[in-house]
Amino acid sequence: MLPLSSPSDQRSGPLDSVRIVAFEAIGPVPFACGILADMGAAITRISRPGGNQLPGGLGTTSNGTGQVIAIDLKTDGGVRRALELIREADVVIEGFRPGTLERLGLGPEILLDLNPRLVVARVTGWGQDGTYSSMAGHDINYVALTGALHAIGTQDRPIPPLNLVGDYGGGGMFAVAGVTAALFERNRTGVGQVIDVAMVDGAASLLGPIRALHNAGAWTDEREANLLDGGAPFYRTYATADGRFVAVGALEPAFYSALVAGLGLDEQSIPDRMDRANWPALASTFATAFGQRSRDDWQSVFDGTDACVTPVLTIAEAENHPHNAERGAIVEAPHGTRPAPAPRFRTH
Repeated sequence: MLPLSSPSDQRSGPLDSVRIVAFEAIGPVPFACGILADMGAAITRISRPGGNQLPGGLGTTSNGTGQVIAIDLKTDGGVRRALELIREADVVIEGFRPGTLERLGLGPEILLDLNPRLVVARVTGWGQDGTYSSMAGHDINYVALTGALHAIGTQDRPIPPLNLVGDYGGGGMFAVAGVTAALFERNRTGVGQVIDVAMVDGAASLLGPIRALHNAGAWTDEREANLLDGGAPFYRTYATADGRFVAVGALEPAFYSALVAGLGLDEQSIPDRMDRANWPALASTFATAFGQRSRDDWQSVFDGTDACVTPVLTIAEAENHPHNAERGAIVEAPHGTRPAPAPRFRTH
């Protein structure tokens, strides 16, 4: 039985006095609101009349919490109602194309005149300016423009990393970071500000460490040929006898030795892993070994060791893995299951 997620859990935290008004959107905006709500913020979402028409609840916060108020922003009365809510808010988050808020009569200048302590987070794909700023796009497009999509996938083609890198990492989490930093600054100065959160900027920032390797000549533009992209035989996935997979991340020498020992191999008798020319042969050796037993058999071999070998779990399997269960990492929610709030805050 998974632990329950309760409203009281979501209302306590370091942001429990923060009031956020969010305009209905998909992707990074509701995701960011869910994270902020998990930290204690109270979310009021302004939706279109008739409610959220987006598939699968895409416009709701990631933890399903928050008050929803339907407002027609195309009417003077609707704009006045929105301004009433924003007057009492600490944060506004919106995900419209650049210029939309201004055309509605709700631009940042108007909002900050109304409420000088307000933090306004504007979340877009391309940013508030630039050649592509008014063009439509989605996660895959923003990630493509940074170089990250080219680097992810098989030798044959790039593969989208779900929409984790653009929408949620590059957009949602950078919005959370920007909002919390701006609130900290407001506590010092008493003045709010406008935050330009662009998914293309955030995704590029996430790629920063890989770009540094590329600059140093330690990363090539060929996929599955580098240390962390599945090229290294000690940092990739392997199929097991039952058609499932294990993940191997044995980067450090001691961890690598534990991997080789767990596979029943003699480290002195296999190719030197430090020579990249040996990687294909070494990967073949590991693939043959992992193919002899089931995924769960290998889990029983490597659990509790430093070999950095773990089962590749499905979403459903992850809910019941012992480690996740002991931490309460997945919790029951009104419409299924959801990740528990992260990070976790403790006073002592």
